[in-house]
Amino acid sequence: MKKKKNVISEKSLKFAVRIVKFYQYLCDEKKEYVLSKQVLRSGTSIGANVRESRNAQSDADFINKLNIALKEADETQYWLELLRLSGIISEESFDSLNNDLKELIAILVSVIKTMKTK
Repeated sequence: MKKKKNVISEKSLKFAVRIVKFYQYLCDEKKEYVLSKQVLRSGTSIGANVRESRNAQSDADFINKLNIALKEADETQYWLELLRLSGIISEESFDSLNNDLKELIAILVSVIKTMKTK
């Protein structure tokens, strides 16, 4: 039997991989170690909380885990904006990561709203 595709899990994992590579770039190329650690923590936490939601004990627990993922996504957006406005990363780098992040946020909001109306 084929396993059902979980879009938010796949997208959040792919985003986490991008964030890990972005962190490596910031450390190796930009010699930036403080903000890069923040974006690494929050950016990878999105997927970790989405993954945790798969084993939620109730609908409320599921919604809570996704709300935490949403908060981490918002925090990640903050760090990316700070990196861009500080001139540490280019507009293009910001746009690329931020577009993926906005897509994740939209999916999270949609799933949370759907679950709350159940």
